[in-house]
Amino acid sequence: MSPAPANGRQLLTGIEAAGAFPVEYRFAHAQKGNRHLVVVFANFSAPGDYGWSNGVFDKLRANILWIRDNFEGKQSYYLCRGMDFGLEQSVVTLISNVMKSLDLTTESVTLWGGSKGGSAALYFGLKYGFKNIVAIAPQFSIGTYVKNVHPGTARFMLGEGVPEENVRIVDSLVPDLARSGANRAANIYLVSSPQDDQYPTQVEPFLGLFQHYENFNFVFSDSPHIADHTQIAGRNVPMLMGIVNLLIDGIAPRLGFVSNGFEEPNRDRSAIDSYLAATSRVRGDEFLPPVVTAPGPGAELRRDAVRLTGHAPGAVRVVVWEHGKYLGQTDVDAHGAWSWELGRAWSKGEHPVKVYGVDASGFQSRRTEVRFTAVDSGAAAVAQPMERASVISTAGPSTTAPVVLEPVAHEQVMDSRVVFAGSAAASTQVGFRENGVLLGGTAVAPNGSWSWEAGWQWAAGAHVIDVFAVDASGTESPATRVPFTVMQTSTGATPASYYGGTY
Repeated sequence: MSPAPANGRQLLTGIEAAGAFPVEYRFAHAQKGNRHLVVVFANFSAPGDYGWSNGVFDKLRANILWIRDNFEGKQSYYLCRGMDFGLEQSVVTLISNVMKSLDLTTESVTLWGGSKGGSAALYFGLKYGFKNIVAIAPQFSIGTYVKNVHPGTARFMLGEGVPEENVRIVDSLVPDLARSGANRAANIYLVSSPQDDQYPTQVEPFLGLFQHYENFNFVFSDSPHIADHTQIAGRNVPMLMGIVNLLIDGIAPRLGFVSNGFEEPNRDRSAIDSYLAATSRVRGDEFLPPVVTAPGPGAELRRDAVRLTGHAPGAVRVVVWEHGKYLGQTDVDAHGAWSWELGRAWSKGEHPVKVYGVDASGFQSRRTEVRFTAVDSGAAAVAQPMERASVISTAGPSTTAPVVLEPVAHEQVMDSRVVFAGSAAASTQVGFRENGVLLGGTAVAPNGSWSWEAGWQWAAGAHVIDVFAVDASGTESPATRVPFTVMQTSTGATPASYYGGTY
């Protein structure tokens, strides 16, 4: 999914699968040509295991990389599984590849995290030489903490039985780095509070390890408005956002000479766009979207009697969304079949529901949209024409509007090559128009499927294409309107000869 926050920044998702452990991420491009990267690590209570995804970073100008701490369904401090630190290396691979794609060094990166994420920010920042580290209420003795507080995480990280030797090894990771003076020139901002019951054992004993660091800043947040560990971040976010904005501008809050600026609004983004496309979580070519066999085309269903069924070859589960909100998911059986119910009555009216498949590695298919109308139990159920995206009706024709499976309505296409695909029952041809101009057409296969590629490079930006079907008698169907956005393109304009042709 690529949801748009309120300020219009798009969140792109993907999986870095080059390492031993696939690492899921979200990414937002910088604003106004900023040349900085903020890497965000999640805490234990982060929704979907992506920390700080509630809009708190919306106004930062920097590139932002959120890293999901979810490996085989478990959290890991981004460190290890059964003491296999190949997991850590997989996380470093993701960060390094994003930095390389943005042409950045560790000097232009800020690591951020709270609690578990704060520990990760300290560990990765000290070990790998990142210039800026913001850690809110971290744990230093990680092994002891997970053993006592999160036993499931302890078993995943340290192995079955949680051997005491492994506890001691993981306890020493962050303290040993600080004790050795690793990355002594880093700008470190560590926040804690006496109201945190973890402070006496997890923070205070380790502060002296940073006495020789050039710019170590300890924010001791003593406030009656802080009740426990979970509230420390909330009381300090405005101040910390100010610090991060300064770090983004190249200013570490300290005395001395500083310089800032260096924005490059017109900088070529093709490298990072190529990387995001290559690691995109959505695998459109080799992972077909789910087929929805019910509800049927334009069905009207009782609000309390809606069940979605279908097939999803290659998927282990299907996920259901509506209007950008998660509704639920269900497993796919060994034969590729699935079925799902909401668990409560649907609201009255039309429902545009999107379904996608997820494979065993976490990659997603493209989306399949199904529209149905939920009615009260006493209302008549009248079939309506199926919609994909939105159907533009014209008076008279009986031919059903074509179903468009690719691209999905409002999709962000990461390439200038756009392939349309779908089905058109009882039709012989499918045609394509943009702004009323005929672009071309393609024949419909005997099984009703069709696909079409224009043959040119689509211009970057928004496009709205009307897709219509034509039956054997020449009757044209209503059009299915498909809005999408091309996120990158290479040079080359659309040849004029492709316009005004016949389908």
